[in-house]
Formats: sequence, C-alpha cells, structure tokens
Amino acid sequence: MVASQETLDALEELGLNMYERKIYSALISRGVSTAGELSKMTGVPRSRTYDVLESLAEKGFAVIKPSKPMKYVSVPPGEALENAKEIHKEEIQKKMDKLDKFKESEAIRELRELYDEGIERVEPGEMTGAVKGRHNIHKRMGNMIQSAESEIKLLTTEEGLNDLVENHMDLLEESEDAGVNIRIIAPITDSNQDAYEKVDELAEVRHLSEEDIEEVPEGRFAIVDDEEMTFSLTHEDTHPTQDTAFWSKSNHAASEAVGPLFEVLWNKSREL
Repeated sequence: MVASQETLDALEELGLNMYERKIYSALISRGVSTAGELSKMTGVPRSRTYDVLESLAEKGFAVIKPSKPMKYVSVPPGEALENAKEIHKEEIQKKMDKLDKFKESEAIRELRELYDEGIERVEPGEMTGAVKGRHNIHKRMGNMIQSAESEIKLLTTEEGLNDLVENHMDLLEESEDAGVNIRIIAPITDSNQDAYEKVDELAEVRHLSEEDIEEVPEGRFAIVDDEEMTFSLTHEDTHPTQDTAFWSKSNHAASEAVGPLFEVLWNKSREL
C-alpha cells in the first residue's frame, strides 16, 4: 500500500524526493520489509531502491536491520518528523556558520571594493526602483536600518508602528547603541501604545493627529542618513504580495525631495 498523492506531496515539504516518498509510505504500511518487496510495491527500480533506503536511513525515516536478505524498519511518522527537524536545524546552522565566515573573509572585502568602485560611476537616478511584496519591503527596511551611520527618520501609520516594532526592533536597538539618532512620527493610540512605549526608549517619538494637521498622512516612508529612502506606494489593506514601495539611494530624493516633508511634519507633531 502506498499513501495518497496528497500525502506524498506533503512529504516533499520534509525534503523527501519522489522515490523516497513512495518507499517510505510503503515501508510504514509494512513495518519491516526488504528492498525487493518495496520495489514491487512502489514501482521504484530495484537498483535505485537500495540507495533510496540508505538515504531514508540517513534522514531518520528508516532503520537498517542487519540480516540476510537486508531488511528495513520504518520509523514512526512523529519520530521521523522530529528527526527531519533536527537535520534541517543542523543544515541551517552549517549554512549560517558559512555565511558568518564569508562575512569576515577576504572575498567579501574585495566584493565591497568592487561595489564601491562601481557605485561611483552610477548616476543617482539609476539607484532607484520599486520593491514589491511586504516581505521584501521589510528586508529592504532592515538593510537600511543596519547601514545607518548618523540618523534614521521614520513616518509611519498607527498599524505601521506595530509592524516596525515586530519586524525591526532589534535593528533599531543596535542602531541606537551605535549612536544613531532615531526620530519617529506616528499617530499614537490605544492599539499601538505598547509599541510606542518600546520605541520611545530608544528614539524621539512624536504623535501626529488631526489636532496637529488637517489631514494626517496615511503612508509610510523612511530616510537614512539623508542618502537612502523608501516610500510606501500602496494602502495598508493591500494584500502583502502586492504591497509596493519606492526605493532610492539618492541624496537628492532623500534629503531634498522627502526630507523637508518629514521636517514639516516633525514640527507640526508633538511629544506625548
């Protein structure tokens, strides 16, 4: 007996290829079996079945039983899932270690030099574009915050302040520790009071309401060191995959186009 196609498809999420999924589902239906029996049940070529079972054993989905002929014992699904989790954790940690090692290598220094040399020959208007998808926008924002050397200016919405704390609080704390001046403008209400109290410990935060300005902006933008900026182009109710922001690494766009707007709103907003 082999599992349904839906179950086989689900097993792919655990990192099992097509042959591994078929062999494992057949093996757990029998408990103990030989490679030949599993090959007949699944249609997997016998010459491949041995390699597949070896792989399943390495991944924690099967146990090899020394016997003649060689037999294989299925690992219960719950236990196999935990084994898969541990293996994935180890693989992720190894990749993270490699990335950390690369970050300190001569190769990354050379790549940075090449990037800096290339940027000097690029017109500011070319370092401009659209960032699509909320996840990608958050990543871009995180990169900007990490690169800040002197100042971060943020205008956000009521819900945007909650998003800021949820996605970037640790980076803002690191920036504040590094001496970066952080200023945030947002409507402060009961729904984001907790977020306000957190950012208020590391940034200058001002409240903007209809008492201060006739029409409170519903958008979000961020400016870093007057050199880089993002500006939201979509409403908060937009589906996360369709969320879009304008990004520019241009001193003109950051300091002369959007920067003055921030200062006007800063002067009209007030401390709580």
